[in-house]
Amino acid sequence: MTQQQYIINRKVNIVELANTLGNISEACRNLGVSRQHYYDIKTAIQEDGISGLLEKSRKTPKIANRISPEIEKAILEYALENPTHGQVRVENELKAKGIRISSGGIRGVWARHNLLRKGDRLKHLEKHSVETGKILTESQVAALENAKEVKQAHGEIETFHPGFLFGQDTYYVGYIKGVGKIYQQTGIDTFSNMGFAKLYLDKTAITAADFLNDKVLPFFDSEMVKLLRVLTDRGTEYSGKIEQHPYQLFLHLNDIEHSRTKAFHPQTNGCTERLNQIIQDEFYAVAFRKTLYTSIEQIQIDLDAFMKKYNETRTNQGKRCLGRTPKQTWDAGYELYKKYVIEKSEVTTETTMH
Repeated sequence: MTQQQYIINRKVNIVELANTLGNISEACRNLGVSRQHYYDIKTAIQEDGISGLLEKSRKTPKIANRISPEIEKAILEYALENPTHGQVRVENELKAKGIRISSGGIRGVWARHNLLRKGDRLKHLEKHSVETGKILTESQVAALENAKEVKQAHGEIETFHPGFLFGQDTYYVGYIKGVGKIYQQTGIDTFSNMGFAKLYLDKTAITAADFLNDKVLPFFDSEMVKLLRVLTDRGTEYSGKIEQHPYQLFLHLNDIEHSRTKAFHPQTNGCTERLNQIIQDEFYAVAFRKTLYTSIEQIQIDLDAFMKKYNETRTNQGKRCLGRTPKQTWDAGYELYKKYVIEKSEVTTETTMH
């Protein structure tokens, strides 16, 4: 008996048992099938006879209203040329070129290629440019630059390895009787979230430079990592002519690039702002209730202890930490530093020599 014959006999037996018992429900219970299955078999026999009980072949369904490959290609090419244009704009522009496609059809093509959001189309453009080596047009470059500025304005900073970008900020701690106004220079490696903090009685270019010289660069040197770029706001302690400004001169002498936040967008330096808030909530809010400080040196000792805990034992939920401590994230990122800085530098040196 073939497989097909076995299937036909089993289906016929269901109908025959129901006729013999005179009770469809009981027959279905005995054979472990549903009443609907019985009626499907009954209908198939009545309409097509025994041949109606054969297994139907499952053909590949036709995709309804699928646009032609030529139009899909035109939509994808347009998305590369003008990644910031919305679907209605694309519909009108393509119509002007003699290509008739609805905005819904354009959206369908974008959905199949994961290009629904403007950010996705910009990423696609960047990837395409890298893979093909094609020179971007002025409008494409402008679109990518504008997207980068918008990201930074909302606190999204590009950072690829430890030392790539260091955020620095001045934080006003408060006034303590007998000590005076206290300011904190705060710094953070934006890749690993390694944090640094030092207290001062004023905020000047000298204190901003001293912070890097005393707290930050010694750590980077001990880890054999070069600090490549610093991001600050536009405060006077960070801005001025190189030859007349101690902070700017310090960066120049140490071959550190300097970037500033976008005007009126302090959240650009969001990593540093968040670290300020953590120190305020988890250190100052507690310490000033427990201890009566009489000098800035006293506070610095406890602040150093807190920063050590923050870096080495406190878990961090940041984008790259993901539950690890900042120091663990820093150590894990050293391989990326080697790849992007050390090895690249060695290749460049060899090329220059040859």
